[in-house]
Amino acid sequence: MEDDTTDGQYGCVYIDEINTADIEFVREMSTRNEYLLATLNPDDPNLLVYKEFINRSRPLGKYKKDVPQSIMKELKEPENPKWKYWFFTFNDNASLTEEKIQKKINSAPKGTKLYKNKILGLRGRAVGLVFPNFEESKHVKTKEEVKEKMKDKKEPLEFICFTAGLDTAYSTKSPDTIAMIFQGISKDGELYVLDEKVYNNSNLQQPLAPSDTVVNFIDFLERNREEWGFARHVFIDSADQATMTEIKKYIRKNGSIYTFNNAHKKVTIINRINLQLGWIHKLKYFVLSHCINHIQELETYSWKENKDNEPEDANDHTINASQYAFIPYRKIIGDSTEDHEENYEEEY
Repeated sequence: MEDDTTDGQYGCVYIDEINTADIEFVREMSTRNEYLLATLNPDDPNLLVYKEFINRSRPLGKYKKDVPQSIMKELKEPENPKWKYWFFTFNDNASLTEEKIQKKINSAPKGTKLYKNKILGLRGRAVGLVFPNFEESKHVKTKEEVKEKMKDKKEPLEFICFTAGLDTAYSTKSPDTIAMIFQGISKDGELYVLDEKVYNNSNLQQPLAPSDTVVNFIDFLERNREEWGFARHVFIDSADQATMTEIKKYIRKNGSIYTFNNAHKKVTIINRINLQLGWIHKLKYFVLSHCINHIQELETYSWKENKDNEPEDANDHTINASQYAFIPYRKIIGDSTEDHEENYEEEY
């Protein structure tokens, strides 16, 4: 006979690698203890253990800065105030010397799931990173660096074109994001992601409607026009006709100096990725340091498992916005434009 009041009750339960444990076991054990301690290496963020347990915890205030922003964004399930989350790296392991840490880093091939999970400490279900050649030390610049380079008397950074992209989705129940990207293209064929603005409806008390996005996007464009320059043509996800409709209403009522275009999707996702990979490799694609969402996506955007040439449908909102912005100008990115000014033509 079973006694369901006392049998199997434990003071403290420790589950190592909880991400590999059977979810029914985890659920059962979570009800049979006073304290539950669990550890895991980052894994597929769609695992139920994240939704039901990990993402319901929060870091203590003084340790919040230790958690990567991409993970903080996922700690969004209804909070259990008694559950705490800690993020540890190799540097927190007192038994590892600097030499041992470097050996572990060198042993994991960059661009693989192993590197993403075990070295970067980031969640991901995919086989490999889409942009394994993106490195913050090479491709991220501060705003101050760019401004100083523009003032250089010998070889100033000179922008010949500005553009912007908008990727949209409207939902309160998913991590769908509204992402805005502003870019400048230099006479030397360098593309700079100069600014970003990202909204997540699931984090807002009053979710954004398409009409709100129009106003926010124009404010974003105006701010960057004043700081950097005028992006006359801007590009919006062609799947979002609701926002395009609201833009037409806005223009009829207020007018606008901007021309809002549907994004060009004749260039396939794989070809867009191929372009970016080449520019990153040639040091022609740069991101300003305050564009933390775009940096995080470049470091986490991955290929699907068991799918040839298909990236995951996640960690891609600012990447999509960036691609919408640069597609019409792709012929003047990657090489000096001095010898082929005739390619400086928008494709509309």
